[in-house]
Amino acid sequence: MLVNEIIRKRKSIRNYKKEGVVTEEQIKTILEAGMLAPSACNSRPWEFIVVRNRERLSAIVKIQPFTKMLRTASLGILVCANLDLQSGISEGFFPQDCGAATQNILLQSAELGLGTCWCGIYPKEEKVIEFRKLFELPENVVPFCVIAVGVPDEEFGSRGFYEENKIKWID
Repeated sequence: MLVNEIIRKRKSIRNYKKEGVVTEEQIKTILEAGMLAPSACNSRPWEFIVVRNRERLSAIVKIQPFTKMLRTASLGILVCANLDLQSGISEGFFPQDCGAATQNILLQSAELGLGTCWCGIYPKEEKVIEFRKLFELPENVVPFCVIAVGVPDEEFGSRGFYEENKIKWID
């Protein structure tokens, strides 16, 4: 499938087949795609936590109520930024870097026929603190977002569209 097709196919999936299976091989392919994202000065500040434990997924929903789709998703991927991996001119660019990694994960998952939903954590400080506690993360690691991943129980299809009025041309 071409990137153009994947971009147009992908959408946030909120309903998953409970019996759906995401294989180890698919998870590794998805995470590799995330790690192939660009980052400031190639600092690669991301770290990933794959959560398949149902109790832990339920705990995420309690902290971040916009993650209710984790109740039926096969797993969640917590995307984190290790601040110690950025310094000098790359310092502070982890939101862009983790955002690029997250988008690669979403697109790779769609190419594999899996559904995803990107749920933000950072910059909501109270959520960052609660996720740090839940996953015993040190202060230098910032939980950026959680991505629900699973076999979709709804149709793919982009909700976005091209808007000419949002473009300014400078020749």
